[in-house]
Amino acid sequence: IDDFAAAIKDVIAGNELKVSNREAQTIVQDYFAKQEEKLQAERAENGKAAKEAGEKYLAENAGKDGVTVLPSGLQYMVIKEGDGRKPKATDSVQCHYEGFLTDGTLFDSSIQRGEPAVFGLQQVIAGWTEGLQLMSEGAKYRFFIPYMLGYGESGAGQSIPPYAALIFDVELIKVM
Repeated sequence: IDDFAAAIKDVIAGNELKVSNREAQTIVQDYFAKQEEKLQAERAENGKAAKEAGEKYLAENAGKDGVTVLPSGLQYMVIKEGDGRKPKATDSVQCHYEGFLTDGTLFDSSIQRGEPAVFGLQQVIAGWTEGLQLMSEGAKYRFFIPYMLGYGESGAGQSIPPYAALIFDVELIKVM
């Protein structure tokens, strides 16, 4: 970094550079490649920890009263049964939901926005597609979603890390 700062000073002062433009470009590219490698290694380590924490959480959760575990790994708990239509994988639905990380961090809420969400079951994470088809209109379920039925190895934005197991409270208002 000291050499980099000295090079910038030389450029500003109009002094002769110690390396050619091509060499400087290679040095900068190598620096950024190494930084990217460090970030990837850090993400992999954090991802490993998140994956292990999620697996541990889901393993403990599977034994709790009222929790049903499906062959896919999706877990759910019925909070309230509904008595309306059940959606098919090709349907769109209107629902209220809140999404949490396993540490209790709220990352999304249609309730806080004050408006139910509307989406097609083919446009959501696999855990939602599977879970919503279990529900009838008027039902409220809690889904415990392993990372591979959620946002996978990449996570989503800043709020959902890679390999994150997720918890959603979902109220199915209407099958569209």
